[in-house]
Amino acid sequence: MKKLFVISALIIIVLSFKTIDDLFVVPKNFPKPVYDFSNNPLSADKIALGKALFYDPILSKDNTISCSSCHLSYTAFTHTDHNVSHGIDNRIGVRNAPALMNLAWNKHFMWDGAVHQLDMQALAPISNHDEMDETIENVVSKLQQSNKYKQLFYKAFNDSNATGEHTLKSIAQFMVTLISANSKYDKVIRKETGYSFTENELKGYNLFKQNCASCHTEPLFTNNEFENNGLTTDKFLNDIGRAKISQNPNDSFKFKVPSLRNVELSYPYMHDGRFPNLQMVLFHYTEDIHQNPTLSKQLKKKIVLGEADKNNLIAFLKTLTDEEFLQNPKFQPERY
Repeated sequence: MKKLFVISALIIIVLSFKTIDDLFVVPKNFPKPVYDFSNNPLSADKIALGKALFYDPILSKDNTISCSSCHLSYTAFTHTDHNVSHGIDNRIGVRNAPALMNLAWNKHFMWDGAVHQLDMQALAPISNHDEMDETIENVVSKLQQSNKYKQLFYKAFNDSNATGEHTLKSIAQFMVTLISANSKYDKVIRKETGYSFTENELKGYNLFKQNCASCHTEPLFTNNEFENNGLTTDKFLNDIGRAKISQNPNDSFKFKVPSLRNVELSYPYMHDGRFPNLQMVLFHYTEDIHQNPTLSKQLKKKIVLGEADKNNLIAFLKTLTDEEFLQNPKFQPERY
């Protein structure tokens, strides 16, 4: 009987998580990832190489800007000190750095969906003039001159020579492990002992489901689509969003719906970082929607929220903060 109980307990544990391999565990309330693991099988050494590259300014032309310069782990892998990305030589980009988490469930990357595969995503900031302004060929050349990277590439690929493909795929391996699924919200939804919403959080959750969930869909808190959320156009940036990539006028001013996980810490908000706090975001959605032909259908009807409603909604949004994700030592830079 005791042996049967142990076997049953093990079966329950296995069924609680869908495992791609030992290095990637799908949270039980998450859908199936869309990332193609067969094209880039995970390994601990490749992830370690990817993390080293993520934190190394060697990826930039003048060796001053790393991925982590705009994607800081303790703010959900985004930056909070300026509205849009800053690059080498104090160059200023045109969009806010998106938070990085749960990327295995993303079909598109960048605010306009210009990149369709995570394995290629790092090439965009590396080659962007206003960010790293480097070529992958020069990056590889610099890596091949580094004894540290010769060792890391050998461990990862049994070959000490760096290549562009191995460089990009390793960075993708690190990024795909950035899973955030252990916030208070998750623990409440999983009915873990000792966790429940406060009265204000529960009211906020109900308001969220009524007014926000069609675009910020649980459990990822994004529908992974492109929407026009009623912002006025910045006359300096004149950013037309998705239409720049698709060349379809119907995509004008549409941007990728960001996940709201860890939203408490991922300010400033919107594609251009125009809103410094959640109060201003809610003011926009209730009082300042700009009507135009491509406006999201979900926003054509006015959202009505009183001040108490807004406070409750923000209280709920703060339950999406995942401290274990933000402080996970696996995501911090190694010391060599």
